[in-house]
Order: sequence, then structure tokens, then C-alpha cells
Amino acid sequence: MLLWVKATLNFDKSTRAFYDLTPHQVMDAVDETGLTPTGEYIQLNSYENRVFEVKLENHPPVIVKLYRPGRWSRETILEEHFFLQELKEAQMPVIAPMEFKKLKDQTLFVHNHMYVTLFPKGLGRMPQELFKDDYIKIGRRLALLHNVGQQKVAKYRPSLKVDEFGYPALDVLVSWVAPEVRTRYFAAAETILEHLDDVLIEENFIRIHGDCHRGNLLQTDPKEGEKTFFFVDFDDFVNGPVAQDFWMLFSGHSESQQELEWLLSGYEELRHFPDEQLELFQPLRGLRIIHYAGWIARRWQDPSFPKLFPQFEDYSYWAEETEILEKIAWNL
Repeated sequence: MLLWVKATLNFDKSTRAFYDLTPHQVMDAVDETGLTPTGEYIQLNSYENRVFEVKLENHPPVIVKLYRPGRWSRETILEEHFFLQELKEAQMPVIAPMEFKKLKDQTLFVHNHMYVTLFPKGLGRMPQELFKDDYIKIGRRLALLHNVGQQKVAKYRPSLKVDEFGYPALDVLVSWVAPEVRTRYFAAAETILEHLDDVLIEENFIRIHGDCHRGNLLQTDPKEGEKTFFFVDFDDFVNGPVAQDFWMLFSGHSESQQELEWLLSGYEELRHFPDEQLELFQPLRGLRIIHYAGWIARRWQDPSFPKLFPQFEDYSYWAEETEILEKIAWNL
């Protein structure tokens, strides 16, 4: 059973602890669960949270996730955990959070003013190349995810609407977009958001992955039997249209009609895809671009972000973003 943590974070202390995090503090957090770390660790790539692979004595390695303070409440984090547990019970291969008797079967606990969760280490790799059978299998996985997702609405998670993901980002970006393209950027962005506001039907929203790009899709390489595909990193799961998880699978890759048809054929073995949502792919991509820029701007006080996104203050970055948004807006 997944239990609710009762501690309330002090965000001043938690933010300071998050920025000043040391490997020793990560080991102390693992100790709190009753597991014994060897001291060996690898810090994994994560812009938003702090994530480590930690080796243990007499136990397989675990993944330690320390959540960025102020982003999610305990209710929203636990909704992610509940969703993963539901998917696991539906026989979908996912990496669900670990529970610990020492912590009264909690999956989320507070250590040094930060929310912490441990996951078992999943064995898989990002697929380098996908073929017809792969797209069909991935489509089936996505359908199963959405079949579970439609069973209830996430009460505490955000919904993929323009007043939650679009306009708040534009408010932040007013002082960031390069002056030379600011008028064009906001005109294109507002066209996209107004269009989405007209066509998104909240009654059709279900729980979706929300960040379903190729980097969050892994495959196994068994010596015998067929490879398996599974999704990871449900940190951004939201209520939204199923189309969001489709277009993101092609994000950064050249989407072909044939590949989309293969994906849909696997999906529709288990679940109907609403054809009208094909028209949402491009405006949702525009929403993502706007929201992503707002996310970087909000995180700029994190010492790591100016190093990770040095181009964010350059004219060339905003000129390119503007051109992309304009192409989307013109084709609506």
C-alpha cells in the first residue's frame, strides 16, 4: 500500500539543500530506507531533479531521485507513484517506486528537507533505429498506458491547457525574448494558444505520459525471445489529449506517414485513436516550445541552467524559436 508522507517542506531550506547536495547526503538518504550503500554512485542526467544510481551491499543497484523543491507537492508526486503502480498491476512493464517497511511502506519520504524516492534500476537502452514491428509494439504499449490512464483523472496533476502551460510561460518570457523578434514571437505564440484554446476538449483528457519522447522509451535486448519496449520518467505526467504522447515520440525525428500508420495500427489493436486529434500534433508542438522556454527562464537561478543553456540569452536562439512558431501558426 502506498502511504502519504506527512512532512511539509520548508522551501528555503530545501532549495539550499538541493543546490548544495553532496554524494554523502545521497548515501544518508539511502541509509534511511534500511539499505546499505557501498559508496559507489553515478549521477544520471536530469535537468529538473537530482538522480543517482547507487550501488548497494547485498542488493541490486537502486536509482535515487531527489525532487526539485517547489515544483511538485507531495500529492502530485504520489499521484505519479499511484499511476505507476496501476500500470504495473495492469501488466505493463514500468519501473514503479520502491516501498520500505522501515518507512512504513512509503514510496516518498523527506530527507534533509527534500522529497526522495528510490526506484529499482531498469535494464534497457534507448532504441537507435525502429522498424515496422517496433512501431506496432510501441503502439500497443501506448494503448495500454492510455487504457489505464482513462480509468480516472489525476486530481492534483496539471492539465495540458493553454492557461496552465501556455500563457503563464508567455508572462515569464516577456523580458527574455530578444527585442528584435519579440513582436513576431508573441504574435505567433498567441495564435497557437488561441487555436488550442478553441480545439482542445477537456472532457476528452485522460492521464497521459506527457513527456513521451524517444529518450523516455527504452528497449530490452534479451538473449532469447523478443525485445520489449517500456516507458520511463513519468515525472511530467498530466491530464491531456492522447495526441500529446504521439507527436512527442517523433520529436527530434523525421516523422513519416508510414511510421505513424504503423504506430496507430498497434495502438488500435487495443484502443481507438480519435482521428481528429491528428490535427493537434503541430499546435501541441508549439505549446511545448513555449512552455519549454518558460521552464528554462524560471530555472535560470539554478546555477546549472546558464551552463546548460548558454544560448538562451542570444538573439539567434530566439530568432530560430520565432521561425518555428511562425511556421506552426501559419499552417493552422
